[in-house]
Amino acid sequence: METRKRTPYPVGTRGTLTGSGTDAPRWAVRSAHLVTLVVVPTGLWRIALVLGFPSGYTAEGFTGFETPGAKAWMLFLSVACELLALLAVGLVRPWGEVLPHWIPRIGGRTVHPLAATVAALLGAGCLTALWTPMAWWWTFPHDDMTHTGHMVVGILYQPLILWGPLLGAVAISYYRRRRAARPSPGPSGGQGPSSAGGSGVGPAS
Repeated sequence: METRKRTPYPVGTRGTLTGSGTDAPRWAVRSAHLVTLVVVPTGLWRIALVLGFPSGYTAEGFTGFETPGAKAWMLFLSVACELLALLAVGLVRPWGEVLPHWIPRIGGRTVHPLAATVAALLGAGCLTALWTPMAWWWTFPHDDMTHTGHMVVGILYQPLILWGPLLGAVAISYYRRRRAARPSPGPSGGQGPSSAGGSGVGPAS
């Protein structure tokens, strides 16, 4: 039976754990962790709605959020956004290069750098398209909100505009780091000149 070799997690020179032994740049590490923070303001706002606070809505506008279905959706959306944001941290941590060993069946396997990068860039593009219009929040009509609520909620949504660009930048850094850490093949497919059994027989004359 073939035993799968487990890849260790060496510690980089700047204290950043990496699966490939190559440090993620400091700006990439900070950007990845910043992604987890940009979703917090709107997440807390939705949780306030779940707990029964109008959170900027008028009494009439808030009635749509008082149903169990609406509360469940708001709670799910807050948790899902935070979990998705946490995936960005994987691009600068070991589990973004080698899957954790506690995952059944696939734990310990190496993550294909191109697959992870393409998935992250597609996500970054979708997030950019989704949240960039929030820059014009105050130009949209919100008749179900108070004047102050309209202003404050718009401010809470502004950090989400950074989600897509930050994720895209971290994804590109991830791919470059993984590609640089990949060993270069030798001139004859990774084998030295004496790999042909060490016979020392030269080319036929």
